[in-house]
Amino acid sequence: MPKAKTHKGLTKRVKVTARGKILRKMSFGGHLMSRKSGERCRALRRKRVIGGKTAENIKQALGLK
Repeated sequence: MPKAKTHKGLTKRVKVTARGKILRKMSFGGHLMSRKSGERCRALRRKRVIGGKTAENIKQALGLK
């Protein structure tokens, strides 16, 4: 059976921590930032943790499981 390939698009969008958590960037932070409040802009810079079944699917696509 051939080796499973890593999903290259996903590797560019998520980061795996040392403990195996999946981090993603928040949406709505790419452009049109002048109309958003400063508090909202700072919150959009933070990374978010993905959990549950979605995280399991991502790990499988990355070849971690």
